[in-house]
Amino acid sequence: MLPILLATPQEENTAYKTQVSRNANIAKLEAGYLFPEIARRRAEHSQKYPDAQVISLGTGNTTEPIPEVITSAMAKKAHALSTPEGYSGYGAEQGEKLLRASIASTFYDNLGIVEDDIFVSDGAKCDISRLQVVFGSNVTMAVQDPSYPAYVDLSVIMGQTGQYQKDVEKFRNIEYMRCTPENDIIFFCSPNNPTGSAATREQLTQLVEFAKENGSIIVYDSAYAMYMSDDNPRSIFEIPGAKEIAIETSSFSKYAGFTGVRLGWTVVPKQLLFSDGFPVAKDFNRIVCTCFNGASNISQAGGLACLSPTGLKAMREVIGYYKKNAEIIVETFESLGFKVYGGKNAPFVWVHFPGRSSWDVFSEILEKTHVVTMPGSGFGPGGEGFVRVSAFGHRKNVLEACERFKQLYNI
Repeated sequence: MLPILLATPQEENTAYKTQVSRNANIAKLEAGYLFPEIARRRAEHSQKYPDAQVISLGTGNTTEPIPEVITSAMAKKAHALSTPEGYSGYGAEQGEKLLRASIASTFYDNLGIVEDDIFVSDGAKCDISRLQVVFGSNVTMAVQDPSYPAYVDLSVIMGQTGQYQKDVEKFRNIEYMRCTPENDIIFFCSPNNPTGSAATREQLTQLVEFAKENGSIIVYDSAYAMYMSDDNPRSIFEIPGAKEIAIETSSFSKYAGFTGVRLGWTVVPKQLLFSDGFPVAKDFNRIVCTCFNGASNISQAGGLACLSPTGLKAMREVIGYYKKNAEIIVETFESLGFKVYGGKNAPFVWVHFPGRSSWDVFSEILEKTHVVTMPGSGFGPGGEGFVRVSAFGHRKNVLEACERFKQLYNI
């Protein structure tokens, strides 16, 4: 007797679906976010070459230990939470007053920025998201091209853009300000990620004047300001009139190795007003209080230690370590005849491969040297033909990677 074969319904015909529609704005994001995509490709490469020593100079993740003067302060705070005297629960959503005052005096001394202008957070990236909620969907965003991917992706998610245009690799309704070597206008970030270039005082003055003439708001990302070597502004608020048109966001991530600890801040001056005269800071405060319960009290203890005299000295030593890495990478590619940008005022080196696809170069370097970089086009169409090499890495790995670059391109 032949066995009876029962038909099995296809999985897609039996899977339960809710009646909730997908957010159409998120659906516009056809490709995955850049950094997880790089991680996926690295994982595939490691499976293909299980014995290879893969070196990551791609995602800007710090590698050197947090200075002990900072971790000891966090450990002390953590242990204090075990005691009745030292325990604390929810804190102020805007951050501890002492830390806000310390940020103001350390980074904005004599610039007219005070404690109440500062909102402590769990990192600049999160604050950029909250600012997008403040602005809403009925605005037109302008980003430098290339730029940090979160600026564009968050604009898309908030509904500020049209559909993605595959032919020009851009979203509709976003103004892409091309930041090429010939026209390096920094709009959101200086020193810039990914190009490593820094805006001059003259350029930022022109930017502030432009914003005033057009009634715009600048969101200025100064996450790499402490890497500055040239005599360029470290804050947008060094420019006269900036408090009336600018917000500044920053972070301890790349200064103190807080990429996992999570601590940053945003400055929203009282002088910054919407078109109806309402203070932007009040709306930002409302969003912060609604969406956020404040940065970790342990992280904030670490932030206070960062800004002590010994903490600042320790942070500068760590920054100096990464700047030396950048110098090594710049010298390597220049010795091979490449045109190189960045590396002096930021921990990123922007290498030009004329006429080549950024993703092809990324794949070539990964396949032949087992070194992870970042394709320039992943930061926007203006990054095509470039690769970003990060200076975040152990010195021995940076030196080894540079030897591999020499073997690959020394023709």
